[in-house]
Parts: sequence; C-alpha cells; structure tokens
Amino acid sequence: MTGAADDVARRLRAAGCVFADDEARLIVDATAPGADRERLVARRVAGEPLEHLLGWAEFCGLRIPVDPGVFVPRSRTAQLALAALDVTPAGGRVLDLCCGSGAIGIVLATRGAGLEVYASDSDAVATRCASRSLARVFTGDLFDAVPLALRTAFDTIVANVPHVPEDQLEFMPYEAREHEPEATRNGGPDGLVIARRVVAEAPRWLAPGGALLIEIDEGQADALSDAFTERGFAVRFESADDPDLDTVVAIGRLSD
Repeated sequence: MTGAADDVARRLRAAGCVFADDEARLIVDATAPGADRERLVARRVAGEPLEHLLGWAEFCGLRIPVDPGVFVPRSRTAQLALAALDVTPAGGRVLDLCCGSGAIGIVLATRGAGLEVYASDSDAVATRCASRSLARVFTGDLFDAVPLALRTAFDTIVANVPHVPEDQLEFMPYEAREHEPEATRNGGPDGLVIARRVVAEAPRWLAPGGALLIEIDEGQADALSDAFTERGFAVRFESADDPDLDTVVAIGRLSD
C-alpha cells in the first residue's frame, strides 16, 4: 500500500474495521489528500458504512449505486441473483421485489439474455436509488406497488426479504442497526412473516411455470417449505457454497 493508504488502514483497524486494508485503498482512490479524505475517514471510523460513503457497493462484479439510508447489498446475496439468472428464460420478465438499491435487478438486466426487469420496494429512498439504474421501479408495499396489468406476467420473482427474527435484531452489526432501515432486516417473530406474505401473493403474479426465489437462513427452510407447498409450488433449496454462510435460496416453481 501507499503511505497514505497505510495510514488510513491503521486508523480503520484501530476502529475495528475487519477489512481495513481493502477499505483504505478504496478511500484513498476515491479522495484527494486533505479535508475531504479526513472527513470520509472520520465518518468511517464513526461507523458509517463504507458503501454509503463511496456511493456504491461491489456486487456480482458490478458497482451498484447505494445512497445513504439504503440497504447495502451483501455478497451472500449473490447466490440469489445468480440463481434467478439461471432459472429465467431468455427474454423473460422479472420482478426484483424488496429491491433496495436494485442490486439484483441490475445484475439481471446486465447479465441476463434480454430480460425485462421490474423492481419494487416500500422505501421511497431505496426506489429513488434503484431508479438511477433501472427504468421500471415502483414504490409500495410488496405487490401493491406493481401495476395490476402485470398480473400473471412474470417468469421470475426474486425477493431478498427481511428475514432476521425480531429477537436477533440487537445482535446485528452496528452499521446495519444505525444506518439501514430496520424494515430491511425485521422479519417478525420467526423471521418469515414477510417471506410468507410473498409466497402467498406471488402465484397471482407469476406466469404458468414461473419461479419465485427467496433468500433465507438455513434454519428457516423447513418452515418456509410448508408455505410454498400450501400455495402450489414445487420447492427446492440451494445452500451456499461457503460453509461459513448459512444462506439458503428457496426456489419455488408453479406448475405449467
């Protein structure tokens, strides 16, 4: 590292930043020496997410615009985005539900084969951010945001729903607790309140044979499996390749 990056890394490390060296390089690359860099370093030391300070997050090899107050896409969610790419036919129509910054939708629009991508979120701050990258973004509560004309039109619905149980919220990292809306994490008593709503409502929006994909934790798979089955889905679960993650992608498929 350069001397400037080494100095920044030392300060970040003292503040408890796990990836201090990598973050220091990004900060030094993004700022000129002087007051602007000092302000950014001070804000990072105080606990603001680096992605909010830089204005972007790396996700699936892309730079996703992320505004302050918007949920930062996690690398673990790449599994969900890639699974959606895998199940969506060329030229298909996709809904990125609970889109946040639009990260999954951006990956689908960028890497999919002529996909028609829509996105929605209940948070207007998030949808404004996503609208910088996606053309069809709606604001409202889950499917209430989506125009009725699109019922039975989607080949794929992909949803990174909040799935942290309420009694676990206090154990989330400081950055998430203080700088991202609680609604992006709080999944109710068992973490599956929003997921069950999505499963219940999705069949009205999927085309025959369409797929619904949801990210959950491994321990939630059995409970959500019942919800999928009750709504006529054939469901399977894909676990993360990384053994340190308990992430699971639920993939439900309606009959043709």
